[in-house]
Amino acid sequence: MTSKERMKAALSHEEPDRVPVDLWITPEVEKLLMKETSTEDPFEMRVKLGHDCLMSIVGIVASFYSSDEPEYVDPWGITWHRVQYAGGIGSYTEIVGHPLAGDDKKLLSYKAPDPKAPEQYEEAESIIKKFGNTHSIVGGVLGSVFEGAWYLRGMMQFLQDLIKNKDFAHQLMDLVMEFHLIAGLKLIEIGCDIILAGDDVGTQDRMLISPGLWREFVKPRYSTLFQKFKSVKPDLKIAAHICGYHEPVIEDLIDVGLDILNPVQPLAMDPARLKRKFGKRLSFWGGVDDQQVIPFGTPDDVEEEVRLRLRQLGTGGGYILCSSHNIQPTTPLENVHAFYRAYKRYGSYPLCL
Repeated sequence: MTSKERMKAALSHEEPDRVPVDLWITPEVEKLLMKETSTEDPFEMRVKLGHDCLMSIVGIVASFYSSDEPEYVDPWGITWHRVQYAGGIGSYTEIVGHPLAGDDKKLLSYKAPDPKAPEQYEEAESIIKKFGNTHSIVGGVLGSVFEGAWYLRGMMQFLQDLIKNKDFAHQLMDLVMEFHLIAGLKLIEIGCDIILAGDDVGTQDRMLISPGLWREFVKPRYSTLFQKFKSVKPDLKIAAHICGYHEPVIEDLIDVGLDILNPVQPLAMDPARLKRKFGKRLSFWGGVDDQQVIPFGTPDDVEEEVRLRLRQLGTGGGYILCSSHNIQPTTPLENVHAFYRAYKRYGSYPLCL
């Protein structure tokens, strides 16, 4: 069974030969694994490690690591600053400049990047050419509606806009959505099997905005995106990456056509509960805790975590085993090895856990 066949079966809520696997990693961890696997291509490295899906991201979230400079301005006009980890083991990026902060009139003259610019799709076209016959290819259009809007406006001001400046908020979210709609359609055209949209709207134990505001501003735009994506490729699978707690709107996500929920952070939402409540209508991608277990546990702890999530989420298909977000460079590499080792040991159907 190829990875592509395995993914198709699992996302149809069937049990293939084994649970599909993926792992989200930071660039620092990626480099270490490329060295270990003697590869110069990050996607070839993932294939060697057994990943069943490969992802390329287009749009506003692609700016996170788009430059090695200490500070840079991305094509959206957002200023990013690199923050070094202690000990010099890597860095992460933070937004320090929002092009639409302050005066509302800035939106009148603002121009988003061209979603049709061909260079944005070169990576996706390359992996489809190399691996599209054997692996599921994911096209990412993250920051699709809400998150991209606050990147441009600033978090505090945009949250106020949702209450006090609704017309502005709708206009800005439409601008962000339109880019990612065109980008998603292009990714489908070139051959992606899955489109990953999404916006982080959850904190650790509650939503960042109320379910009512989410339904007013985000849900109708997801409906537009998902319906248009599926109108051109009816067998397309749509995933949403939404960090944190957002259980009150999962039913709404299913209503507008969501197929796969990512990243299923177990310290924010109980995976077993989600599987019981939504597992016949929704697949899950993620679930392996990387807030506590992967970075701070022992290899044995990681192995037990993988077994737990396979047991909670893998029965009956509908699951892609993966970390619940990016593995950070402070994580011991032996814990990454433990993830793959546990998967190989326990990930085959029928699950014996």
